Amino acid sequence: MEPEQVSSLIEHGLPKARVLVTSDDNTHYTAVIVSELFSGKRPLARHQMVYQCLGKLMGNEIHAMAIRAHTPEEWRDLETAGKV
Repeated sequence: MEPEQVSSLIEHGLPKARVLVTSDDNTHYTAVIVSELFSGKRPLARHQMVYQCLGKLMGNEIHAMAIRAHTPEEWRDLETAGKV
């Protein structure tokens, strides 16, 4: 599955999110997602929100995914600190 397809699924499930998905082999992915919907949520809950967008693809077409899920404020702080 192409990274753009994975991005589209996440964007559909998390409206207004900024999503960047990359992959070297189209089975192992890295995703950076910035969304207001993550506000007040712990990392596990954020990851579960992303997994819900992908449904049965997780563990099948998507073998593994490293997720960085941040609120816009957290992302700005990371950018300011040069940790992006």
